[in-house]
Amino acid sequence: MKPNRLIHEKSPYLRQHAYNPVNWYPWGKEAFEKAQEDNRPIFLSIGYSTCHWCHVMEKESFEDQEIAEILNRFFIAIKVDREERPDIDSVYMKVCYMFQNRGGWPLTIFMTPDKKPFYADTYIPKEDFYGKIGLRNLLLKILKAWENNRERLIVLSNQIYEELKGVQARTPERRDLTEMSIHRAFEELKETFDRDYKGFGHAPKFPLPINMLFLHRYFHRYRDQDALNMSLETLTKVRMSGIYDQVGFGFHRYSTDREWILPHFEKMLYDNALLMMAYTEAYQISQDDFYRMVAEEIATYLLRNMSSPEGAFYSAEDADSEGEEGKFYLWKYEEIRRILSEEEFILFKSLFPISEEGNFYEEATRRKNGRNVLYINQSIQDLEKELRLNRNEILEKIKTLTSKLFSERLKRIRPIRDEKILTDWNSLAVIAFSKAGIAFGRKDYIEIAERCMNFFLKNMFDNSGRLLHRYADKEASIYGYLEDYANIIWAFMELYFATFKNEYLRKSLELTEHAFKHFWDKEKGGFYHNADYSEVVIDRFKEAYDNITPSGNAVMTYNLIRMARLTGKREYEEAANKNLHFFSLDVDRFPSFHLFHLISFDLLVNGSSELITVPVGSKDGEIKFLGEVQKTFTPDLVLLIKDSFTEEINEKLKDFKVINGKSTYYFCKNFVCQAPENDRAKLLNLIL
Repeated sequence: MKPNRLIHEKSPYLRQHAYNPVNWYPWGKEAFEKAQEDNRPIFLSIGYSTCHWCHVMEKESFEDQEIAEILNRFFIAIKVDREERPDIDSVYMKVCYMFQNRGGWPLTIFMTPDKKPFYADTYIPKEDFYGKIGLRNLLLKILKAWENNRERLIVLSNQIYEELKGVQARTPERRDLTEMSIHRAFEELKETFDRDYKGFGHAPKFPLPINMLFLHRYFHRYRDQDALNMSLETLTKVRMSGIYDQVGFGFHRYSTDREWILPHFEKMLYDNALLMMAYTEAYQISQDDFYRMVAEEIATYLLRNMSSPEGAFYSAEDADSEGEEGKFYLWKYEEIRRILSEEEFILFKSLFPISEEGNFYEEATRRKNGRNVLYINQSIQDLEKELRLNRNEILEKIKTLTSKLFSERLKRIRPIRDEKILTDWNSLAVIAFSKAGIAFGRKDYIEIAERCMNFFLKNMFDNSGRLLHRYADKEASIYGYLEDYANIIWAFMELYFATFKNEYLRKSLELTEHAFKHFWDKEKGGFYHNADYSEVVIDRFKEAYDNITPSGNAVMTYNLIRMARLTGKREYEEAANKNLHFFSLDVDRFPSFHLFHLISFDLLVNGSSELITVPVGSKDGEIKFLGEVQKTFTPDLVLLIKDSFTEEINEKLKDFKVINGKSTYYFCKNFVCQAPENDRAKLLNLIL
């Protein structure tokens, strides 16, 4: 079959649709000019390469000749990769919530040739199904309306367009945030915490690593044991669950059930990077090697399966292989019996509840298919009693058994990997490896983080110094979004704390100034999602709420507060305050949806700490000592070594002198410093 225009695209998701009979266009001038010229409505389909229901809709409809003929004759069909173009996705997802009060992918939009939407939905089956209109009939109805009642559709599209623009134009009500917002967020998490099966909410359940990051800081500030328990219990549960790849490591996207048994099998870089951070922090707080083990397993997965030859990380692995969801990860009872010895198989059944009929069923049919998801449904404590082994012995036996399955699984056909490289997601991986490298004393992790960042320094800036969002097929393109800037600034700061190389701190400052110049709303506050030199889809929007990843505005606030502490420049803190104030009503109304904003706000209301080191001689000894300082969980601490560069960016460092001819440490809290100290033991007592 002759390919359509998508064959020339860099996105793996778009290329997946290159041999559809649908005459797809990529988002761009050609498509909209053709729609204007022919006066046809636009059918916009947004998804991503590892989206299971995107694959289902493709097979049912976009590979169907009848659907293709209707689309090709009467519509202009446009495909968008939401991971490449989150700006397009964000705008039209708002529209979907207007129509359906829900969202998701694939996202299906009908709109006029001037990009104004008049209908939105998510997955649509080909034929009518239990009261839901099928795509074939929907296309025919919209075609009829376009031919007979076009003015009505245009009026509707203009109303939606004005409503979208109006949301952005309105000046939100604002209020001063107080510490109560932090406490209310915690109470909301307590209310939604599933005390039976752990995690938050019911089905479907996501591991929600931002919740853990917030709870760790809440425990650190207020010593509320319930906060720590909710996090540690959840992190323990999901490691033993079906959403964790018990054989090859790494987390799947989410669980379709409350009990964490049946996953959607795609694996995303950002999920695993954020969870690696959460497990690293859990280890720092608890000093329990179990959490370190999981963080290192995630690192192993990322390096083995998601690392590019250049040192960056790929985006995702698909849920499907050989046309079946989860086939790569599922096991038949007899297959496991064949791989293991009789004694090992008996032990395996004690650990993993497998059966001949299987425990996995397909969502559509709800029928078991003889395959098993591997998960451990007992606590380690119960297994210790049942097996009469201690925890380390149990974990070692699990490792031995699953390694045999891993060797066998290598013979299978792997799911497709989305090999585009995204700046915002890779920045999270840099942060995760930097934090784990410090916490575990692993220089190799820090080297991995540096190698990844070096890739971005070399490849992801254009000739004018503008950060780019996506790299694929040895080509970087698409101007960076706010999340790209926010996350990479955060990553540069973490790399500075891990290595104390000034080039990382210098780059974070440079990119912060760029963000102010091109994203910041000087009049009202808040950072726009797009730079002022990027394409605008309907309007420039500002996003505040955390999705699975923290919002760009929340991370920028966090960066600015820490930058203020490092540089002594009040203007950074003033901007952070203005940013928080701009979004204050949303944060105060729905605190548990804005946890990273509250992580930032905590640094203002409860304070941060600064440790300035004035070294004598080589910095190497100080860098090693500061690495030891950071092994403990101190989320409010920022560190600086005085030298010619740091003195240049923070003039107050001129007043910090060497005392008694020895390396001298100044411990400060909110710009107020303790007496200088030479004794490292006394210093640690001050900090910890």
